[in-house]
Amino acid sequence: MRYARKVHFQIKSGKEQQFAGLFEKDVLPLLQKQEGFQEGMTLVNTKGAQAISLWDDRKSADAHQTAGYPQLLAKLNTVIEGTPTVETYETASSYARA
Repeated sequence: MRYARKVHFQIKSGKEQQFAGLFEKDVLPLLQKQEGFQEGMTLVNTKGAQAISLWDDRKSADAHQTAGYPQLLAKLNTVIEGTPTVETYETASSYARA
């Protein structure tokens, strides 16, 4: 069963584009190196950002929490405020356009 992690970031005012750029340039390559990472999506607006990542299994998702997540936060430290909230889900279904 695949697992999904959803992380909510509070972005500093006016830093939305910088957040998106850092995520694509610095954070995504870190995620792609993590064992079990399948894909990710980042949603950004003036209220904050949601990063959703899909993992092969819970073990991989949990391993990322301790192995990769601290590095990820360090890359985003200049554009986020507060502590991001993290939730992990079992993937009930997934849809893609054929």
